[in-house]
Amino acid sequence: MKIYLASDHAGFELKNHLIGFLNTQGYTAIDKGPFSHDPNDDYPDYVSLVAEEILKEPNDTRGIVIGGSGQGEAIAVNRLKGIRAAVYYGGNEKVVKTSREHNNSNILSLGARFLTSEEAEKVVKLWLETAYSEDERHVRRLKKIDAN
Repeated sequence: MKIYLASDHAGFELKNHLIGFLNTQGYTAIDKGPFSHDPNDDYPDYVSLVAEEILKEPNDTRGIVIGGSGQGEAIAVNRLKGIRAAVYYGGNEKVVKTSREHNNSNILSLGARFLTSEEAEKVVKLWLETAYSEDERHVRRLKKIDAN
């Protein structure tokens, strides 16, 4: 499976770490930028590239976007129809699992200022290994979301 990643300056270091981690886990990690640390960069420029890739191959790809809190990144990508980004910046990891099981999230937005690299690895692995339940109620709800 291809995993597209992007960040802003706050998530740059964690993004690079996760690319290496994902490659060791058998995934194809593809960096959509930024490719150097720039404290004045703007996350929409990069995270939108991840969302566009997910929309091209929705069944064979997922995305990870990383910023200071992950909130702005999720807001930016969730504007695109077909994208379902979930935010994680610490706390109960069940929210990550539920985002896949119930909401079929296709992008995970991480808050680098609140996570260690080890915590990020753990939730990324959990998120990637959790399947969408395809329970009728979840399918029905996602159809309603996609209809708008």
